[in-house]
Amino acid sequence: MHVDIYRRPEAQNKFSYLIVPAGQPIPEEATNVDWQARQQGVNVDESQEHLHPYEIDNPRRQIDEKGYAITGVMHQVAAGDNAP
Repeated sequence: MHVDIYRRPEAQNKFSYLIVPAGQPIPEEATNVDWQARQQGVNVDESQEHLHPYEIDNPRRQIDEKGYAITGVMHQVAAGDNAP
């Protein structure tokens, strides 16, 4: 699946990631002025149980249910880790 990837800073020098199908806006309930576009049209395997390096659990299920998938609070990515 081609997705657009967004990132926002969190506490303790960590980041959360949000992915939406390429070309679609961030759904209103997830709209946040802190989201920064990182990459567009990236091909990811959304069927994976865990999408590394964005640390997103069950991306296909999240996208089907909400229109987006997001990093869980317990999986926030430390600055300097390998996520783009």
